[in-house]
Amino acid sequence: MKKRITLLIVFVLMSCVLSFAQDRTLKGVIQDKQGVPVPGVSIKLKNSKSGTSSGGDGGYVITAPGNGTLIFSAIGYTSMEVPINNRTQLNVVLAEESKGLSEIVVVGYGTANKKDVTGAISSIKATQLENENPQSVSDILRGNIAGLSVKLNSSAKGGGDLLVRGKTTLSAGTAPLIVLDGVIYNGQLSDINPNDIEAVDVLKDASSLAVFGAKAATGVVAITTKKGRSEKPTITFNTNVGIAELAQDMKIYEGQAFLDWRGDAKRSGAATPDYLYNDPRALPEGVTLTQWLNGQNGDPLDLWLNRLGLLANEKANYLNDKTVDWYNDVFRKGLRQDHTLSMGGKKEEISYYMSLGYQKNENLIKGGQFSTFRSRLNLEGQAAKFLTVGMNLQFADRDEGAIEANWNQLVNLSPYGDQYNADGTLRRIPTDDNGSNARNPFLSMTYNSRMDKQTTLFASLFAKVKLPFGITYQLNFSPGLDNFRLFNHSSSKNPDVTTPGGIVTRAQETRYNWQVDNLLKWNKTVADIHSFDVTLLANAEKYQTWWTQAGNQGLIPADVLGYHNVASGVKPSVNSEDKVYTGDALMARLGYSLMQRYNLTLSVRRDGYSVFGVQSKRATFPAAAFAWTFTEESFLKSLTWLNYGKLRFSYGINGNRDLRNPDNNTVDPYAALSQLVIDKYQNVDGSGTASEVNTVVIGSRMSNPKLKWEQTASFNAGLDFSVLKERISGSVDVYSKKTTDLLVRPSLSSVGGYVNVYSNLAQVNNKGIELNLNTKNITTGNITWNTSFNFFMNRNKIVKLATPADDPGNGWFIGKDIDVIWDYKILGVWQENEVAEANKFNKGIKPGDFKLQDVDGNYSYDDKDKQFLGYKSPRFNWAIRNEFNIYKNFDFSFQLVANWGQYKRDDQPKNQPGSVGFSRMNSYVTPYWTPSNPINDYARLASGLSGTSFAVYRKNSFIRLNTIALAYTIPKNILEKIRVKGAKVYMNVNNAAVYSPDWNYWDPENDGPTPRYYTVGLNLSL
Repeated sequence: MKKRITLLIVFVLMSCVLSFAQDRTLKGVIQDKQGVPVPGVSIKLKNSKSGTSSGGDGGYVITAPGNGTLIFSAIGYTSMEVPINNRTQLNVVLAEESKGLSEIVVVGYGTANKKDVTGAISSIKATQLENENPQSVSDILRGNIAGLSVKLNSSAKGGGDLLVRGKTTLSAGTAPLIVLDGVIYNGQLSDINPNDIEAVDVLKDASSLAVFGAKAATGVVAITTKKGRSEKPTITFNTNVGIAELAQDMKIYEGQAFLDWRGDAKRSGAATPDYLYNDPRALPEGVTLTQWLNGQNGDPLDLWLNRLGLLANEKANYLNDKTVDWYNDVFRKGLRQDHTLSMGGKKEEISYYMSLGYQKNENLIKGGQFSTFRSRLNLEGQAAKFLTVGMNLQFADRDEGAIEANWNQLVNLSPYGDQYNADGTLRRIPTDDNGSNARNPFLSMTYNSRMDKQTTLFASLFAKVKLPFGITYQLNFSPGLDNFRLFNHSSSKNPDVTTPGGIVTRAQETRYNWQVDNLLKWNKTVADIHSFDVTLLANAEKYQTWWTQAGNQGLIPADVLGYHNVASGVKPSVNSEDKVYTGDALMARLGYSLMQRYNLTLSVRRDGYSVFGVQSKRATFPAAAFAWTFTEESFLKSLTWLNYGKLRFSYGINGNRDLRNPDNNTVDPYAALSQLVIDKYQNVDGSGTASEVNTVVIGSRMSNPKLKWEQTASFNAGLDFSVLKERISGSVDVYSKKTTDLLVRPSLSSVGGYVNVYSNLAQVNNKGIELNLNTKNITTGNITWNTSFNFFMNRNKIVKLATPADDPGNGWFIGKDIDVIWDYKILGVWQENEVAEANKFNKGIKPGDFKLQDVDGNYSYDDKDKQFLGYKSPRFNWAIRNEFNIYKNFDFSFQLVANWGQYKRDDQPKNQPGSVGFSRMNSYVTPYWTPSNPINDYARLASGLSGTSFAVYRKNSFIRLNTIALAYTIPKNILEKIRVKGAKVYMNVNNAAVYSPDWNYWDPENDGPTPRYYTVGLNLSL
């Protein structure tokens, strides 16, 4: 009987198991927390290759065993594992991916959860800014990272220089190191398509930077590009068009205003009566025509125009009421377009992402243009259970050869000149005044030609191998190949080219670099509380360039073929320069975590670099960091308002090897060596025939076998926090940096036969503070509102220079900021009742000239009277971004950025035309002093030097409305009908407005015309 019961139980159990194991059809709907269907969700059966994805209505159907487990994953949502439990209907609600402490950040040769990071790292997700349509990496970063300054580049190419935590060098490069998908990138940021970027992390403190050793003292910008994630291929098309227009005007004088200004220019400082420059047809009361003629004969109107400096064609055009609007001819509304098509996905063991982009931007200056093709392929596949291989490949082809109109000529051009000759060709000088600086601004763009193209290829090939004991080995090989072509033809048809037959040059450069990274990594958790993370690196690199230039003049029989026919000239020239340098490194990093509460990071890197002296080829860069997540302590658990808190401390040494030749701002791989220079001398043989003979002489630079890295020792203390149920979160960092062995090139006495030598002779200290704050102001209802704010300030001080004395020639002073301003202080303008006092300085000073402070009271100006007036770099920076979601489908955002407290040189208030004189030029419409308008901040027209040479500095503090963006996400129920996964229409304005209370010359951040961009676009996912 017992045997029968046992068999019955076994039979029932087996039936249950078979029932659970039997495949069945399972259906369900996937929604988000708001009940909106989520299409494109990947549904996979765990431990199996079978899977499917949700449709436009969030529904799915899959065949699976009753005892199986389904894995649900989608971009932007937290992955879920749900047991089937023999069900036939399984609905799932996906939670949005947490964007806080679970974020993954780049830490150098790896990644980590933000909550485990011990260093100062700031991040920005590119998807946060997609409605603003960033045109470059610089646009993604501008105003979004505390401690990072992004300059404004107003060219058609765009972008902008990056500076992390202020200047720490006097003459070496200041640009941060770029790391692209985990490997060091030597190319240009313009070759990276912003639409391909997933996230950007900025590493700022010594601990974060130490793994890059000699290259990292100026900071690291780590860029991560997109990877395929969804089961089904996702095709995305992002297209937009826009215009660039002048953000502000700096008008020049036109028509009658030009003549009035010329009259005031003639009156300024003159001993003759003011009325001589009035229109004889409208003389002041009490002045007769006889008085006005002043003894001259002829047509009064012609005499008046002569007195104003007008030439023959100007007078004729005035009489015919004919003018040229040079300002509106030079500037235009430039058209812009940017299109990117991409596809990504993940199928079984293979992940892929590929894109093709085209960008073409016209500048707001006529003729200015930039275009580029960019493509990317990211591929990763599991070749075996223990082996993963992949590649990240980037190709770009840039065209920067456009020749734009010379807008700088605007101040030289008379509105009564002629743009064209009678035969329709461009007039060389619009007034035929050969003694002036004026040239037709359209000559070069019309007659000359240029090809400036760069083709670049950058790749990262990698293999990851799983070894025993949880060890992984990764090999990265990262080659880069750049081809540069710069061809120029100055045509003989150009009336401003005086060489018969024209001038041509062809310069070509090929740059090849490679890097090899050997990485060993080991992660281990012991007893659930001890976590170890070890990274070992062996690196080698090589960089090589080949540059060749050929040129010729006087092409015969003609220069119609331009730079395509260099050989046909009468004065050929050839030049070349090849460079090569190599480097290597060993690095070890240990990360230790106790109970995910106490985190320690130790690292050391040993670098070698061929550029430095034979006695200093290698240097060691150590670092250490500690972090304490104090909210994990039991005694703080009762503080319900405090959600998260972590203290961070780090100290380490980083290097800067980016030694630049100040003559051409290129890397000089032979800086530690003296060089031989090829020269020529005249020789006459026995028959009396003269010839040039080549010779080799010692160059002007002395060798320095001890030349080495700049080294920056840095301490950082930081606090990360989150309070009030994560409604407010942020971080505060303070730091202090000391950079020693600064690379400088001091001059030498000519007695030794050398002019200069590269040396490590200076020291600069830096300190600063950074604040980053994020708030969730409104989180429920039809409108949500988030704000992010950052503030930072940096102060530096020169501690030591090449000699114990200051270096006024370079503007370097011991104990002062690198960017300090040292010049005469302007007290105002000399007024008519101060002539006697002015004459004590210089008999040539006149009312309307600037009044300079005489510090020592000796009525003479010299260096003893110069003072420290301020700083060229901002005293502090801040930025604020507000983001609104309105009724789920509308997204609106705007950002303000500010630089405050800095000064900038602006000599426009001096109203000094130079040697040519205002009688032969024009001017921007700016204030000027006259006896009837005795202002105190602008000098008279054609003012004097006030007894010495000086510069005018004005505050250029500004607040810029950097971006305004509005986007509308088309509802999914509409898109389902046309089988579209997602669609968004957006519009934005970049550089929408600027407030600068003390600056009146072009843009406060830019010395010339600055664009405002209007863009409309469509982002479509299939």
